[in-house]
Amino acid sequence: MSTSDDLDRLSSKELHDRAVKAAERHGDVKFLWRLLEAAPAAEAAAGRTDEAAYDVSHWASQVVDAFRGHDEAAQDELRPLYLEYLRRRPTA
Repeated sequence: MSTSDDLDRLSSKELHDRAVKAAERHGDVKFLWRLLEAAPAAEAAAGRTDEAAYDVSHWASQVVDAFRGHDEAAQDELRPLYLEYLRRRPTA
């Protein structure tokens, strides 16, 4: 395991590569999802609003595609998530 000082010396690109590789190796979907959530805001903060908009539409389409093939039983299992989301955003 790297010490904090060792990690602080790495470039942002090196940190990204290490973190993503570790998340993939350990199946850490929560971290990868947090990264996807943060990416558009990071792009916008860096002045690349077009890239931020692309990130949102690209990942939204990836999520839609991932769930398109789910059968009815899987959809029923995801139903509570859909209900919770839509109830928080009643104008959706």
